[in-house]
Amino acid sequence: MSNLRLTIDGRTFRDSDSRQVTLRGINVAGDAKYPARPDLPSHTPDKFFDGDNVSFVGRPFTLDEADMHFARLRHWGYNTIRYIFTWEAIESAGPGKYDEEWIESTISVLRLAKEYGFYIFMDPHQDVWSRFSGGSGAPMWTVYACGLNPQAFGATEAALVQNTYHDPEKFPKMVWSTNYYRLACQAIFTLFFAGKDFAPKAVIDGKNIQDYLQEHFIAACQHLAKRICEAGDLADEVVIGWESMNEPNRGLVGIQDITVVPHEQKLQLGTSPTAWQAILTGSGRACDVETWAFGGMGPYRSGTALVDPEGVMAWLPAGYDDSRYGWRRDSGWKLGECLWAQHGVWDPSTDMLLKRDYFGTVPSTGKKLDYGVFINTYFMDHYRAYSKAIREVHPGAILFCQPPVLEIPPLLKGTADDDRRMVYSPHYYDGLTLMTKKWNRIWNVDVLGLLRGRYLGPPFAIKLGETAIRNCLRDQLSAIRQEGIDNMGEHPCLLGEFGIPYDMDDKYAYKTGDYSSQLSAMDANHFAVEGSGMGGFTIWNYMSLNNHQWGDQWNGEDLSIFSLDDRPLPNYSGPNSGSTTSLSISPDIPSPNPRSYNPSPPSYLQRQSSELSTISRSNLKVTLSNTSISAVPPSDTPAHLATPGFRAAEAFIRPSPIYTFGTITKYGFDLRNSVFTLSLTAPTSARESAPTEIFLPEFHFPRMETRVEVSGGKWIISSDSVGGGVEVQKLRWWHGECEQDIKITGVKKKATMAVGADEDGYLDQCQQSTCALM
Repeated sequence: MSNLRLTIDGRTFRDSDSRQVTLRGINVAGDAKYPARPDLPSHTPDKFFDGDNVSFVGRPFTLDEADMHFARLRHWGYNTIRYIFTWEAIESAGPGKYDEEWIESTISVLRLAKEYGFYIFMDPHQDVWSRFSGGSGAPMWTVYACGLNPQAFGATEAALVQNTYHDPEKFPKMVWSTNYYRLACQAIFTLFFAGKDFAPKAVIDGKNIQDYLQEHFIAACQHLAKRICEAGDLADEVVIGWESMNEPNRGLVGIQDITVVPHEQKLQLGTSPTAWQAILTGSGRACDVETWAFGGMGPYRSGTALVDPEGVMAWLPAGYDDSRYGWRRDSGWKLGECLWAQHGVWDPSTDMLLKRDYFGTVPSTGKKLDYGVFINTYFMDHYRAYSKAIREVHPGAILFCQPPVLEIPPLLKGTADDDRRMVYSPHYYDGLTLMTKKWNRIWNVDVLGLLRGRYLGPPFAIKLGETAIRNCLRDQLSAIRQEGIDNMGEHPCLLGEFGIPYDMDDKYAYKTGDYSSQLSAMDANHFAVEGSGMGGFTIWNYMSLNNHQWGDQWNGEDLSIFSLDDRPLPNYSGPNSGSTTSLSISPDIPSPNPRSYNPSPPSYLQRQSSELSTISRSNLKVTLSNTSISAVPPSDTPAHLATPGFRAAEAFIRPSPIYTFGTITKYGFDLRNSVFTLSLTAPTSARESAPTEIFLPEFHFPRMETRVEVSGGKWIISSDSVGGGVEVQKLRWWHGECEQDIKITGVKKKATMAVGADEDGYLDQCQQSTCALM
């Protein structure tokens, strides 16, 4: 193993010079959720159930295209990748059958990423368990192993799946996430985390289904980790660590009464069955189920609907041939019957519920269960096993611990699990914006405060005005970070996911080019991250195939910061933009030796074209220096792109500390005024070889029009190579010890507005257009 490239010092990441490293990252890529061969985005029904014969080779993108994508992301200032892969990609063909071709292709992509200097941690991604239950993640055979029939999920509403929806284009927005509260997901996650307690009859190949699923999942991840380590030049150098399962769910564990929707279930949308109703419809019974919609104050009851499977069962029929995958199901586990009925929860002969609190206590002991017991026992048992398996093959790995979304993390502080190379990696989304696909400048809600019982009710959690909304987002992230410290101990907190929907207001921006709502929402989210003191972030997401029609090609989501149908943000190309600028404040500090820089700052093509599909190292610099971007689109541009719009890139391509000599006290970027500030404390004067370094995007900070004010020291702005032939603009600062401050002022920009609109009226125009759409 090589020396560790990234170390952890309490709450901060450090490099080999002991500088604080800010992980400014992105999830790469949304494309990895579905197969490449055949190409099966979630709106494609063809060959959907042929899940044993798929390949993820070419996900998240092909090796031929990787240069282009990595160069783009580095040029935009990202230094970290949360690398998305799925269990299905490794083991789709059946238990223990690993796709070595995909593993080899993954190693090749990671090796290329190394040349661009990325920090990468691996994310075993899942959403509502699997593609076959409406999300992504686990192979199809795991659904069959649990005794469920994915081909019956539509009729029983055991899961809502876009691929099998009657009209995929009309699949209700964000309804996929309600699958966590439908039969398939509730059953599978219960079996995965607690099958031994709640389904002791569910035995396959001599093992309880809990052990069978967990052991296969862990073994698949460990196999990939082992192969990456065997590559010899990736572990610790580019792959710095591994994350636990993405967005885990407790299923039914701890639900006290399955006849009511638990109070902690805040999401209801579309048909909203209780767990008991889901059990009944999953066994072919008809039920009148409440329906819910999502409004300005969150979910509200909209009526009822009859869900009638007409006798179709979500469970496998009695005649199902288990030899398909070579396993042996125990004779005590009867197919053709509901698994919960077999454990005495209800009586199918009378449809009588016998144990409404079955999942509320440990059956063998009677001990009451709640979320706290789940996270500190069932979840942690799995996390320990997963961590041990990864560390057996990758001893230096940083482990990114991710509990369920918006839940309190496990109590690890001061215990044997208080691992010094562990990171708390929660997720957070502005739920109101995500669910309504609108940016409301007038008011928002403190969702975390409501979940933690800090308000008497939703009306008391309302925040009025955009300033209050921005501060509320920041304060929620600060609270999440503090919960990690209080419960897990002194560890870095990296926000693993946050982001905004780009298809706001019925895709208004795609029709007009006006991205003002997206710009405000994206800026507010970054303001919150910067102000919360997070050790870093990985925004959701980069999707190489995003387009305006299908968004991220998955369940109607559209959160990618890149789209084939939008132009990237151009670089500044004003007078003397290639000059090196420096200033000496304290003559006693040695003058720096600036690295070479490219006097012609690079920029990207307007859109990905056929030329870019063959990008290689030999033509990368030519591509990056192409100057074809124009303020006015060419005459053949489609009408809906006739107005300049850069997908709110003005807000996410923003300055950030990269390496800080000392420790960051606070930092942030004022987008409206183009002002970046950073405060830090340093133990000594910065060494010549290890200054503080700040990423300065040229769009906001053209070199000769940028003003710098420092508390002391020397600074220099130059274009530096960050690997792979990519150069970015940086400010390097040699400062003294103790408290130090820097203020960098760039140039205000016209952003996402019609050609000819004057800059002073920009914010008024944005507000008027947003209010008109509400």
